[in-house]
Amino acid sequence: MDVISTSPVSLAERRLAWLDTRQRLLSQNVANADTPGFRPSDAVPFRDVLRGHRAKPPMITTDARHLVPARASALAVQERRVTERTPNGNAVSLDEQAIRIAETDQAHALAMGLHRKYVGLFRMTLGR
Repeated sequence: MDVISTSPVSLAERRLAWLDTRQRLLSQNVANADTPGFRPSDAVPFRDVLRGHRAKPPMITTDARHLVPARASALAVQERRVTERTPNGNAVSLDEQAIRIAETDQAHALAMGLHRKYVGLFRMTLGR
């Protein structure tokens, strides 16, 4: 068993990378709140990233003229279900985005706190 890749420090680092991606996506949503036809997006849930789960199974090309889809990453973007839209087709709700940004900020603070605590335990064990 690889202690380094399965440690709480590694898990906190993966969570922080995911939170960074999610924060970037949410800020793009807010920045495009006035863009006609813009649909907001969010990151794949972290539990799916941990499972190594892809949003959808890969498409199979049965004809040489089919388009080949880009490879999905573990932090792939998924489009969320739209509940409301403005007359110009924009589906960004600033209230929803503000709530998601606040949740992401709280999760980031928690992950950083855990990371600091475990690194502190390693330092204490090493006598530093």
